[in-house]
Amino acid sequence: MSKFAIIKIQLFFKNKNIIHLILNTTQTILENAKQSILSQSESIQKLTNYLTDDFAKTVQLIFESKGRLVVTGIGKSAIIAQKIVATLNSTGTPSIFLHAAEAIHGDLGMIQTGDLVLCISKSGNSPEIKVLAPIIKNFGTTLIGMTANPTSFLATSSDLVLHAHIDEESCPLGLAPTNSTTAQLVLGDAIAVCLMKLRNFQAEDFAKYHPGGALGKKLLLRVKDMLDNTHAPQVAPNASIKKVIMEISEKRLGVTAVIENDVVIGIITDGDIRRMLTDRETFSDLTAKDIMTKNPKSIASTVLVSEALDVLEDYKITQLMVIDNGTYKGVLHLHDILKEGIV
Repeated sequence: MSKFAIIKIQLFFKNKNIIHLILNTTQTILENAKQSILSQSESIQKLTNYLTDDFAKTVQLIFESKGRLVVTGIGKSAIIAQKIVATLNSTGTPSIFLHAAEAIHGDLGMIQTGDLVLCISKSGNSPEIKVLAPIIKNFGTTLIGMTANPTSFLATSSDLVLHAHIDEESCPLGLAPTNSTTAQLVLGDAIAVCLMKLRNFQAEDFAKYHPGGALGKKLLLRVKDMLDNTHAPQVAPNASIKKVIMEISEKRLGVTAVIENDVVIGIITDGDIRRMLTDRETFSDLTAKDIMTKNPKSIASTVLVSEALDVLEDYKITQLMVIDNGTYKGVLHLHDILKEGIV
């Protein structure tokens, strides 16, 4: 066997081993990911076994409070605290974040009379927590502790305890907060959801606290806000097909309304024009009323754009006539809605 052939065989087996190694690595990564996800999902399921009357009392206290909910923590728990605050604020519960380390170095002035304090700590025995908890109690402020350790300093110092129980972390070293921070986050979301239901919090309420971005538009933007009254295509029933085509082209909406005595009696789309041209060799004898679709779908200008989108999707159409009390206002096009980022 030649030296070249030997080298070729060696390279073949080397490449095969590399491919095998890559496949094994991919499988190992996916398996580790699945184990982590399953471990955390199992921890969340078990949380329901540790819900006590203290949870219900906590929700009721926050609901009845005239002050704010101050949420504090240290390390990763502080990051979870910030997310809980963001969720509560956007769902109607006035809340602020207070870092436990900053609190004992001057920021305790953020706590006002009537406020409640939710302190989050996995161990419940962090040095900062041991300093902070007694001070909060001395203020006469109600202290709610969220911890995985029901016998910890935080738990025994708190008026109410939320048990964020976990059996173990999904971290292979058992050190990085994984299951524990997930449990904290889920309990915080559960509090927010319970408060929303107590307040009968609706989408309109959410919009008040979240007016920006695509979500704000979906909850606040109305058809009249998007309507261009200067581009309200319309023709008379006896208009020639040439006139119809010119009106559709000039207004650039792919459609025109057919109006008689100030009332919309039909609609003609560019699709109707194409079908007519396919079916007939001549159209000189036709008028708008001959090719229009009667009783077109319409909507009022005061309706939310998100609701108009639902109508468009339900009927699989791209345009809606906008009519207020029988008066034609214009056309709402699907493309304009999508440009606004509303989906």
